[in-house]
Formats: sequence, C-alpha cells, structure tokens
Amino acid sequence: MMNKYKIYIGGEFINTENIIKIKNPYNNEVFAETYLASPYHLELAINKAILSEKKLKELPSYARYDILMQIADELKNKKESFAEILCKESGKPWKYALGEINRAIQTFIVAAEESKRLPMEYINLDWTPAGEGREGLVKYFPVGLVAGISPFNFPLNLAVHKIAPAIASACPIILKPSTSTPLSTLKLAEIIDNTALPKGAVSIIPMDRKTGNQLVTDERFKLLSFTGSPQVGWKMKKEAGKKKVVLELGGNAGVVITESCNIENAVKRCIFGGFAYSGQVCIHTQRIYVEQKIFHEFSEKFISEIKLIKAGDPLDPQTDISSMIDKENAVRVEQWVSEAVKDGAKILCGGKRKGTYFEPTVLTNTHNKMKVCSNEVFGPVVTLEPFDNFDNAVEYVNNSSYGLQAGVFTNNINEMNYAFNNLNVGGVIINDVPTFRVDHMPYGGIKNSGLGREGIKYAIMDMMEPKILVKD
Repeated sequence: MMNKYKIYIGGEFINTENIIKIKNPYNNEVFAETYLASPYHLELAINKAILSEKKLKELPSYARYDILMQIADELKNKKESFAEILCKESGKPWKYALGEINRAIQTFIVAAEESKRLPMEYINLDWTPAGEGREGLVKYFPVGLVAGISPFNFPLNLAVHKIAPAIASACPIILKPSTSTPLSTLKLAEIIDNTALPKGAVSIIPMDRKTGNQLVTDERFKLLSFTGSPQVGWKMKKEAGKKKVVLELGGNAGVVITESCNIENAVKRCIFGGFAYSGQVCIHTQRIYVEQKIFHEFSEKFISEIKLIKAGDPLDPQTDISSMIDKENAVRVEQWVSEAVKDGAKILCGGKRKGTYFEPTVLTNTHNKMKVCSNEVFGPVVTLEPFDNFDNAVEYVNNSSYGLQAGVFTNNINEMNYAFNNLNVGGVIINDVPTFRVDHMPYGGIKNSGLGREGIKYAIMDMMEPKILVKD
C-alpha cells in the first residue's frame, strides 16, 4: 500500500489536488505520495502564522524549552523510522541517515538550551555627558514571520536548522522542503503538532517554485533563510525586498595536507569528506592539495582505501556509498569528469556511471578552469594535486569563487595560524576535512558561499531585533 503524507498548514494536516510521487533514487520505485500547496494554501498558512505571533511571544522560556525537548525526545524514540524514510527519499546510506537524525535531535536540544538564554544586556549610558544619570536595557524581540527553504541533501537536519531556532526565538515559520525529499519533515510535523506550540507557528508545505517564490517577495515575511544553489540564492536576495536574508550556498571546499600530519588519519578523513553521501554535501571535500614530499605516499594510500568503499542499497547498514539524488545529476557529474579528461586531467580511480550511481572518482593534473575545480561538483569526485610551499597551497584554496570551509592537516603551529589568518573561508578545520560540522558552531561562508551564519545561537540572533529602553 502506498504511503501518503499530508502537508502541514497552520496546525492542520491536509491533502490537495496536486499529488507528488516520491521516488527512491536507488531503485527508481515510487514508494510514497504527498501534495503540493497552491497559493491559496500558502495564504492560509501565512494568515495563521501571523495570528500565532502574540501567543508565541507570550510563551515563557521554560515552555519553549519543554516544547523543543519534547520534539527531541520524540525524534529519539522514532529514530529508526525517520532514518528509513531518509534512506528511501534521498538515497542516503543508513549510517549517514542515522547520523542526520542524531544531529537533528541534537539541534533541537541545543535550541532548547539557547531558548533559556536569549540575549539581553545592560548599558551604562554615562560615557558621554548627555547620558549622565541614565541607563539602558537592550532586549531582543522576535523579528516576525520566517520563510525557510531547505534542500534535498539533508532534508531533515537542514530544515531543523531553520525550525528549531524559530521556535526558540518565538518566530512563526513556514518551511518549504525540497519536493524531492519532503517526507522526513512532514513526519516531523506530526511530532510538532503534538506539542503545546500554538497552532500556526509552524507550517511545512511542499510547493512549486512559482508558489514558493512568494516566500521571497511577500513583505509579511521578515526573514528569509535559504539553503541551496548560489544561482537561486543570490536571485532571491535581489527579490527579497526589505526583509533580512540568510543564504547558505555551498562551495568547492579545499584541503591542504602537509608532511607534518598523520597521513593515515588524513587519508581516512578525506575518504569520508570526499565520498560521504556521494559528495552531495555543501562542505564536500572537493580539492585536495598534498605536499610534494608525501604526495606519492598519500595518493597510493588514498586510492587503495577508496577501492574498499562498499557501494549498494542505502538501507543496508554496511553500505558506504549509494545512488545520487537523480539520474540528471549523475549524468552532469559524468559530463564534468569527461570534460576534465579531454582537457588533460587524469583519472586515478572511478569515473564511471551506472544509472543514478557514480563511482568514487579521483582526478589529477587538473587546473582551475575545469568545472571539477572551479564549480561545485556536488558529487563523488575529488581532485588531487601536489604543492611545494604552504603559502602557495593556501592561495590554491583561495583561488575560488567560493569560501565556505577549508581543512588543513598539519602539526605545525605556524601553519595552523597562517591558515586561519589567510584562508578566505567561513571556517578553518585543523587536522580534519572541511566536511566537519557540529550544529551549534557558526556555519556559513563568504564570496559565493553565502551570507550570514547558521548554527542555533547565530540563527536565533538573525531571528530577533534589539530594542533599547532608556531610563532616567
């Protein structure tokens, strides 16, 4: 029997006339259905969200804490059922699906903790003669209705990074999940609906782009939080009007590996960074630069370990890599690799596609004009190149229109400091890949990688506005 998931609008689960069939990208089977919202349904959600604002604002900290912890506890109790949905809708291997659910649980827990310490400060105003005898109290208030747009690759946790801080900061939110992978968030709506959160505070609504663009242009939304491609994100910013905008737009992350590092650890972590979830990760390890003295040793060990990666059904707990999200993206990656080879690149391993599956692939003899270097591959492809001078390696990483995160494997304190001070990115990860992220750290980039920061505390700050009270 086909599983059917109703969409969640203003505290009600409804179906519509427009059905979306959800396919398992691994076997191309339709296994579930949900629905597209029309402009009428979106208007209904907006009106209910605005009506919920006063009740949300009046919720005491302990109540928001309890709501967020209840969601975390229920997610924990239903972890395996959520992981199964994630595997089927996204093709994400079981081990990584479980990891995503665990991160979503942690995200709600962190949001619960942060809800108890929303910012407030006392300011002594007598720094100037005009302020003598006066004092100021700065308090932060909810910005208002939030529009969240989340991508397919982390369909639950990246959505939760918008929902959880919205609840913590008492902002209503309407979330548009990817129409490829909407089911895990709709199942989350069932948990949210059973809490004491005011109805209308959260709506989760799959929409087509035309309907969803109202989240960008409608002035009733006070903040837009988007995770997706640069082409779409920067266009949204132009159309967003006066609302706040937070963009997380991905990258082509670089890694520098020096002779002072632990090579075995660097190999192990680069395998994870390069090929976890078929490289469909914003901080996917894409460009690897290895010091010339250890280039041959690293390359041999790296290729040997890649050959041990187990491909297969995402529901198999032993699977390391499975299908990409769809055939179109697998074909795109295949084309980019072929273009690079025609331009002089050499394939060290992989390079072949079968349906939606693309082999873990390593290229060398590449240059920055190749798409596999200059663009975001968003697939299981890495480039591997030598360097002689650490300063030059940093420049190689910086020679990109992106700047999300970078990894540096070194045990030299001077190299660590130089990398931190000179890499043009939002985060520098020492002795690990740029794919590292924990959910309370500030996360985001510069250049084409986005605007603003996620991470619960930092998202909450975007969702609030300061107001000062001056007392005589």
